[in-house]
Amino acid sequence: MPIDAAVRANLGIYFRDLEGMEPNGLYDMVIKAVERPLLEVVLAQAEGNQSRAAEWLGINRNTLRRKLLEHKLAE
Repeated sequence: MPIDAAVRANLGIYFRDLEGMEPNGLYDMVIKAVERPLLEVVLAQAEGNQSRAAEWLGINRNTLRRKLLEHKLAE
């Protein structure tokens, strides 16, 4: 399943499970839910090489480092 289709399907489930309640902080919730596994998988594929992982992600290495710290994936 393409990533965008998986996100759509899961968001559909999320809204269904809200049972009419209003969502709150949805953007941050989705970004955090997607960002951590993205960082984990890319870093593993890059064999822990943060410069390579940052390049693959299209972000600056310092940005990657900050995100790794935010998600407690680095010290």
